[in-house]
Amino acid sequence: MLLDFTPALARARLAAWVAERGLPTYRTEQIHRRLWRAPVAQWADATELPRDLRAALDAELPVSRLTAATIQQSSDGTRKYLWQLSDGEAIESVLIPSGGRRTLCVSSQAGCALGCTFCATGRMGFRRNLSAFEIAAQAREIVLRDPAEKPTNVVFMGMGEPLLNWPAVSDALTILNAPDGLGIGARHITVSTVGILPGMAELARRPEQFRVAISLHAPTSERRRALMPIEKKYDLEAVLKAAEAFRKRITFEYVLIAGANDTDRDADALARHARRLGALVNLLPLHPGGAPDLTPTAAHRMRALRDRLASQGVEATVRRSRGLDIAAACGQLRIAEERRVSRLRRTPLPRS
Repeated sequence: MLLDFTPALARARLAAWVAERGLPTYRTEQIHRRLWRAPVAQWADATELPRDLRAALDAELPVSRLTAATIQQSSDGTRKYLWQLSDGEAIESVLIPSGGRRTLCVSSQAGCALGCTFCATGRMGFRRNLSAFEIAAQAREIVLRDPAEKPTNVVFMGMGEPLLNWPAVSDALTILNAPDGLGIGARHITVSTVGILPGMAELARRPEQFRVAISLHAPTSERRRALMPIEKKYDLEAVLKAAEAFRKRITFEYVLIAGANDTDRDADALARHARRLGALVNLLPLHPGGAPDLTPTAAHRMRALRDRLASQGVEATVRRSRGLDIAAACGQLRIAEERRVSRLRRTPLPRS
């Protein structure tokens, strides 16, 4: 499928297809631009192409789609999508408007194998990796619905661990960034990882200025292990060492959980790590729907921790929760849909 290839490879495949049919060479570029730069939902919509060519494309190189099973709109403008995949799996993405920015949070896996205690996706388990198309198409579908809502920023912070699906994520990064793909600047694309060392090394070798966020969530190996089982395989010191390979500024993502990682001592240790790497710290509120058995750190305490970090020379921000009136925590919407379907299946049919 053409949409699963990077733009350069898709162009080469198209050029061969066009040549085999004895078509003018300019048809290659006419068709290629309709994959990502000016996408079409179906080849019939590419009315600049002859009818018989559109029919041949539909028959031999059809355009695939993600199906929007559910769309939720928050009062704050956040919009969440539950996408149905061709095999029946479901993934989520979230579009977050803020001024002139439109940030799209994309999934890289269906489910997640990492089991972080504060994450709804981690509690559902791992289903499968996504293809490059299934990742990048989360942005393509937004453009198809309304070109004016094309994302200005993309963050790999949805369902799954991106660096456990590196081949597909790498191709998706190229599709999202390339001028003949979706053309989103590399500095506007962020890959978030818990610290998968082989994937971090691969990402560091890419020449583009993609942003990197490390899901830290605790400042010591002991505390981190209680929240994130991956710490047993890739420990905190090894992750921080691997982060030194990046030429771009690192961000630490840090979900604050009352009594688990929000003491002054935690903040001081976090500050030391941040200074070591020159990292920005994003302090994140625990989304109340993501882990109902955990307690979010109070807002005044979050601000105090931010100020404590700042007093030690660390740039820190407190992010506010978005989409609180919808199932906006990662994995929530899929879980809610699965429960709804399960209830329907258990409901006896009325007797005729």
